Amino acid sequence: MSDFQDRAGRTEPFVHEEDGTRSLHFTYGELQSRMHLQRPDALEVEYTRTMMGFLLFKCRPRSIVMIGLGGGSLAKFCYRHLPGAQITAVEINPQVIALREQFLVPGDDARLRIVQADGADFVAEAASPCDVLLVDGFDRDGMPPRLCTQGFYDDCHCMLSAGGIMVANLHVEHPEYAIFVDRIVRSFEGSVLVVNIRREGNAVVFASRGDLVAQQAQGIIRQPTLLGKAAWTELKPTFAQILTSLAETHGH
Repeated sequence: MSDFQDRAGRTEPFVHEEDGTRSLHFTYGELQSRMHLQRPDALEVEYTRTMMGFLLFKCRPRSIVMIGLGGGSLAKFCYRHLPGAQITAVEINPQVIALREQFLVPGDDARLRIVQADGADFVAEAASPCDVLLVDGFDRDGMPPRLCTQGFYDDCHCMLSAGGIMVANLHVEHPEYAIFVDRIVRSFEGSVLVVNIRREGNAVVFASRGDLVAQQAQGIIRQPTLLGKAAWTELKPTFAQILTSLAETHGH
């Protein structure tokens, strides 16, 4: 099933259900997204909770752009818990978008829209800046090359508003992983924090169009008013790990 492709050469995603969860895959060996059927808006996978760490630096974003929809975990969480944010999810594969109802992703409205487009093109041609840019685009071969170039990360920097933050999910086992991180450091002039998630083989990279340490000093430490108790309980342990990484990396 994982080898099926559409006429454009895109691999068809498929859905697997087990132990009260529903997951999205391109191959059985790689998980793209997981949803607990009793808690459809919860963040079941650690790296998605880590990506929400942007709230430590940008606690009230007005606009969030996501490159890669997957099963919509981040889109649903932001839609539910950040009512002041306009959310745009950019997904290249129409067959992934077609599964949005199976993953209970809300329909498009005044606050949420899903756009079928190449993420690299969307960022390069962006007409307006955003406060938060989440880069989580994957296909059956892993990280698409167009979402890892120096030019792409330069475009990400340009797309952000002053003090805006990009959060990128990378595979640490990719042979060019260190090169990708170096490119992000170059594009964002060193205002970067890398948080490793060893259990999942991912690294989440925070890159700011500003000073990460200064932004965190103004960000959230305790439960923010915009998040309910359940959401804060879900995120708090991960946020503590991010702050520890920030202190170790930047010496504060």
